[in-house]
Amino acid sequence: MFKSKFVSQFPPSLTVAAIGLCALIGCNKAAAPPAFAMPPAAVTVATAVSGEAPAYLDEIGTCTARQYVSITPRVTGAITEILFKDGVEVHAGDPLFTIDTRPYQATLDQAIADQKRNSAAVDLAQSEWDRMKKLLSTNAISQDDYDKMKGAALQADAQFAGSNAAVENARLNLEYCHISSPIDGRAGQRLVDIGNVVMANNGSLLVIQTLDPIYADFTCVESDLPAVQEHAKSGTLSVQVLLPSDTGEGRKGDLTFIDTQVQDQAGRVKLRATVNNPDRHFWPGQFINVRLILSVDKNAVLVPASVTQIGQAGPYVYVVNAQSTAEIRPVKLGQRQGDSVVILEGLKPGENVVNSGTTMVIPGMPVNVINAAASPATTQPTTAPSSATADAGGHS
Repeated sequence: MFKSKFVSQFPPSLTVAAIGLCALIGCNKAAAPPAFAMPPAAVTVATAVSGEAPAYLDEIGTCTARQYVSITPRVTGAITEILFKDGVEVHAGDPLFTIDTRPYQATLDQAIADQKRNSAAVDLAQSEWDRMKKLLSTNAISQDDYDKMKGAALQADAQFAGSNAAVENARLNLEYCHISSPIDGRAGQRLVDIGNVVMANNGSLLVIQTLDPIYADFTCVESDLPAVQEHAKSGTLSVQVLLPSDTGEGRKGDLTFIDTQVQDQAGRVKLRATVNNPDRHFWPGQFINVRLILSVDKNAVLVPASVTQIGQAGPYVYVVNAQSTAEIRPVKLGQRQGDSVVILEGLKPGENVVNSGTTMVIPGMPVNVINAAASPATTQPTTAPSSATADAGGHS
């Protein structure tokens, strides 16, 4: 009675609609799809390896000639010959200039003549003195006459010695008329022409520079000086020198000089390396990149630099474990070694780290390693200077 009375209170069409709606809701609930699950991130991995890695300082410097000689005339006169071409390689003893020799030859001839005259005077004075010695022993002459003759003989000897010095001086001046190279090196541009009158010890005729070996001059900050001094105690430190346009490891050299003081205001210390330069690759005055090798770690942990990430807490990498699950691993970075970077703390050789695909990696979730074999890190350390270092200009 109650059921039929309750139903009869609603229109038949509304009752049918309500029943259909309930059936529809019940059917949709039964057909709901399962919850969505993200697939594993596709990544490639690299394997941390053990290899050699130098600790270094990267600096900018300039090339300087090992020897720099400005040719200055020692006598006055007109240039009569130029015996070289501008820019040629010269050797010690090669003739360069000739100054008019005629007045100096005449001076030498006069000095030789005076030398001969004084030599004859010495012989005469010595003979007379010898006679006076015999006469004095027989009391045939006075002591005063003997002393005068002795003085004349000694004076003649002195004049002869003076004439010898004059001859040597005249001979030297004549030799100075023939100017030759004092060193092996490259001649610059001559600064005089034939016919120019040059003055003794005044002005430069030519500059010659030794280019092989060549100096690489650079500086380091004073805070790095103790490390340089400490490592230098164990032996000569090596350097790598490159021009800005060079590629590869550069030219090797040795650190040969550490200055004795810190530069005022700049707070830097001058260093100098010596580099072989037989092909004249480096030129005086050129800017160069210099890498000073302080030490070499033969068991450094290396990974490709691309695997490292930077977070709020510092650098980290994604490590893929044996279950193909990615985990965040904080690391301490060392210096760049070419395309690789040294990991000072946080990784061991043989561990796999995510190399690409990091944007889709979720810590603690599985990953899909798509490279067939783990890519090892670069094992050959690059010691060439580079601006891309983990701590530019520093050392680990």
